[in-house]
Amino acid sequence: MKYFVIRNQRVTFGSSKLRPMNLHEYQSKIILKQYGVPVPEGGLANTPDEAYKAAEILKSSIGADKWVIKAQIHAGGRGKGGGVKVANTLDEVRLYADQIIGMRLVTPQTSAEGKLVRKIYVEQNIFYPGPTIPSEIYLSLLLNRVSGHIIIMYSPRGGMDIEKVAEETPDQIFTEEIDPSLGLQQYQARKIAFNLNLKGDAFKNMIRFMTAIYQAYIKSDASLIEINPLFKTSDDKILAADAKIVIDNNALFRHPDIASMRDFDEEDPIEVEASRYDLNYVKLSGNVGCMVNGAGLAMATMDIIKLSGGHPANFLDVGGSANAKRVEEGFRIILKDPEVKAILVNIFGGIVRCDRVAQGIVDAYNNIGDIQIPIIVRLQGTNAIEAKKLIDESGLKVHSAVSLEDAANLVNTVLK
Repeated sequence: MKYFVIRNQRVTFGSSKLRPMNLHEYQSKIILKQYGVPVPEGGLANTPDEAYKAAEILKSSIGADKWVIKAQIHAGGRGKGGGVKVANTLDEVRLYADQIIGMRLVTPQTSAEGKLVRKIYVEQNIFYPGPTIPSEIYLSLLLNRVSGHIIIMYSPRGGMDIEKVAEETPDQIFTEEIDPSLGLQQYQARKIAFNLNLKGDAFKNMIRFMTAIYQAYIKSDASLIEINPLFKTSDDKILAADAKIVIDNNALFRHPDIASMRDFDEEDPIEVEASRYDLNYVKLSGNVGCMVNGAGLAMATMDIIKLSGGHPANFLDVGGSANAKRVEEGFRIILKDPEVKAILVNIFGGIVRCDRVAQGIVDAYNNIGDIQIPIIVRLQGTNAIEAKKLIDESGLKVHSAVSLEDAANLVNTVLK
């Protein structure tokens, strides 16, 4: 069920210049709290001393005597990697903060190198007070792109092994589709609480929780809200113990406060650099760099690369108004990836002029210096003849292709 827990972000091709915007847990909880979603109290810390002070504040303000220390990175599975610790004393808060800050946290959702932890979140431990362990629930809201409805996905068996629950006991995974023109109906909120086996005050509190979190999803223009776990405490409160929010980049102009939360340290530095030149770039894991204009042509180009025996190293859309400078920067971005063994430029000159792209290729070649990997160029459309002449007379070591089949054969040839 790859569609179930959406932790690795979908790529939004088109006008967005970066992937959808991920928020840290502490940022997600700030937003949830604004819409009345109950969350535990906590404080952000960048040093062990700040963590100690945050725990002291929680102790004096709400009487917290146990705390959870959480690494703040854009990846799930932090607990399994040692990035979540329960502290029973203030000294333990400092100790665990010192251990976690600066560590490279490896989780099932990071690379083998892991992610550097720069900050932590010190939170009240909501396992207490109470004689019983809270019930752990899974809850997420996301868009069904086929129906245009919002899916609420939930399970009474939340926690770290929710993927295993989805695989082994799919009957424990429930969904509710919401028509955005109608919004979440009360009968749907009651149905969710009933399927989660809640009763009494917990049942009522869950209905209030669902109403609030649905508003948070809609009004923040989120593409995903995931709460895992959602706690039902021993006194029947419903609290978001963890929180992950992903914001639709195309809506950030409406939310400057959320846009200011973007943590570029957590994003691919090449993708961030590409965004500065209005380039839609997403790094992939292949060996053939792609420079294309238009998302549809880019997808077809990646298919061609796969059919030829190669693997796309990136998605790079130079846009409909590409000029020589942007094309040159596109080359520089692609060449930063050491795995790239060839570059395929596939441009259709509709709005963009092929001769401008050709000039950008020539300029990039001359300005960057000796490019050691083969470049395949296919330019069709507006001023394609002039573009071909420009390339042919440049003296560059560039392979020219006319059709997509020619481009595929050339990719196959240069990779051998």
